[in-house]
Amino acid sequence: MPTNGINKALKLQFGLINYENRYLTAEAFGFKVNASGISLKKKQIWTLEQDEQDGQVVFLRSHLGRYLASDKAGKIICGAEKPDPECRFLIVPQSDGRWALQSEPYQRYFGGSADYLSCFAQAIGEQELWAVHLALHPQASLLSVARKRYAHLSASDGEISVDSNIPWGVDSLVTLVYLDGKYSLKTCDSRFLSNDGKLVKENSNTTSFTLELKSGKLAFKDCDGKYLAPVGPTGTLRSGRCSKPGKDELFDLEESHPQVVFQAANKRFVSVKQGVSISANQDVETDMETFQMEIDKESKKPMFRTNGGSYWTLVTHGEIQSTATDVEVNTMFDIEWRGHRVALKASNGKYVCIKKNGQLSAVSDTVGDDELLLMKLINRPMLILHGENGFVCHHKNSNTLDANRSVYDIFSLLFNNGAYHIKSVNGKFWYVSSSGLVCSDGEKAEDFFLEFPEHGRVAIKGSNGKYLRGDQGGTLMCD
Repeated sequence: MPTNGINKALKLQFGLINYENRYLTAEAFGFKVNASGISLKKKQIWTLEQDEQDGQVVFLRSHLGRYLASDKAGKIICGAEKPDPECRFLIVPQSDGRWALQSEPYQRYFGGSADYLSCFAQAIGEQELWAVHLALHPQASLLSVARKRYAHLSASDGEISVDSNIPWGVDSLVTLVYLDGKYSLKTCDSRFLSNDGKLVKENSNTTSFTLELKSGKLAFKDCDGKYLAPVGPTGTLRSGRCSKPGKDELFDLEESHPQVVFQAANKRFVSVKQGVSISANQDVETDMETFQMEIDKESKKPMFRTNGGSYWTLVTHGEIQSTATDVEVNTMFDIEWRGHRVALKASNGKYVCIKKNGQLSAVSDTVGDDELLLMKLINRPMLILHGENGFVCHHKNSNTLDANRSVYDIFSLLFNNGAYHIKSVNGKFWYVSSSGLVCSDGEKAEDFFLEFPEHGRVAIKGSNGKYLRGDQGGTLMCD
């Protein structure tokens, strides 16, 4: 395993909120910048990049791929295609978690409101302070930089332990909940981490942390000014003694890939328990029956990683084994979404079938019962959806759903024989109305189907055979 984490650390993307509660916004016209945005949409998202020579220096890149810069007179522009000296900023974190941004070449501070932004203040005042609202998908894996281990829910100890070599199974999913400028860490069983290391049902002062950045890594500061760190042999996640973040207090967020379990027509689970050959011969779901689905960005084909770190691969005579350590043509499959089941096609153009002895082999030209697999997503019991225009959230005054919000609601995802039921915050279910609206107040559940067409994306199909989308007005439709 690479020691720096098995998945990519997420590029930090966020919105910056000024003292008037408005977001820093990059306009396409004339590469102008203002602080007028009322919510976190595409124009309000900034990506943090670090200077390779000097880790303290950062660049802020807009959604247009241009860099924020300040000239000698404090004038702010955002038109540079490559970061030049005037694009260099330093982050000066404040005790309340807000940031001041200082121009490195001119030592002045950036602030202001609406169309009146400048980088000319000699000292930090209220106008020069920015709150940070993370824009990345809030469900991720949490990696301790010092221990090189992942956080996971340890239900038996009632804590989050930082002692996993790989983020495997639903226990390794961490959900970040953003409220009033602070973040809480939510486990897969819907509890919040308190600063004393205990898991509690309610979000409160002790479960709220301000986010700090140190050389591109995250630190979580509690209400007493102390930082979360792994403590003791199992790496219990709790506030330590430090009031300054050192290596022990730093974390990376890594993207959390879908992890799935396959069940064949013989009702048994596909497993790597028997060594390198992959067979449908187990009756229980463990880590050995769980596979991480990683979708290649170029070909958009999925690969399946085992918990030992190897990939499924096509070998001679069509057999599927878990012997590949690198991504190559033979580790990529085509996936066909066939309602309640999926079919997999290997790189030889043949469908994967389950032989009499349970072994997986890519030898079929057509799809019958032996080629159909039930695929269950196991690491998204809580569903948070983010589309082109924002997050999916309950509409304030009706039973419909918005798909353009800067805040998200957390829905429950319940597996049902190859389909899924989506449960609302109020305990009612999603369904599709006759006019194609997705409604959130159903008494009985309706089937939805999840498809993974490309890296980091899911498509959701309704029972009407149509796909979900956010329309121009921001309403979630299934048409």
